[in-house]
Amino acid sequence: MKKFKLFTRNFAQIKMKTLKYIGLLALVFIFSVSCDPTEETDTEKPLIDLSIDDAFPNSCAIMYFDEPFNFKAYFSDNFALGSYSIDIHNNFDHHSHSTEEDDCTLDDKKTATHPFVFINDYEIPENSSSYETDLTMTIPSADESGLFQEGDYHFYISLTDKEGWSTQKGLSVKILHK
Repeated sequence: MKKFKLFTRNFAQIKMKTLKYIGLLALVFIFSVSCDPTEETDTEKPLIDLSIDDAFPNSCAIMYFDEPFNFKAYFSDNFALGSYSIDIHNNFDHHSHSTEEDDCTLDDKKTATHPFVFINDYEIPENSSSYETDLTMTIPSADESGLFQEGDYHFYISLTDKEGWSTQKGLSVKILHK
């Protein structure tokens, strides 16, 4: 009986060791399959190019309330683009976003009493590494509270790639009533 107990104990130890080795081999296999050393990692921000033909707006552009215009820009990324957003807000206090590369003539500083504000997100077709916008926009001259203030505004563009890297470009523009 003693030999039988010894045999079953040794068999159980061998079985446990075998299961440990099989488990370890399974983990190694899973990690080696899931980690593709040839897969590149996206470490670059996407690009906003406003030097293309008919790009609009550019720095110091004049836009008019109730007059349609085409937002035209070229976006690119080393892998895949995600989405972009446009934020139009007043610059009556002459603040900066540090992305402006212009020296536009600004009106005198003034208090914002009824400025125009616009913020919207836009999708880019899936798996696009480049995209040219051609978005027709019209800035309304008023809302239910009255006419929007004309003057200095920022047209702020934010572009995000599929991995989450983003780039921004702030443009100083004037929005006027005709």
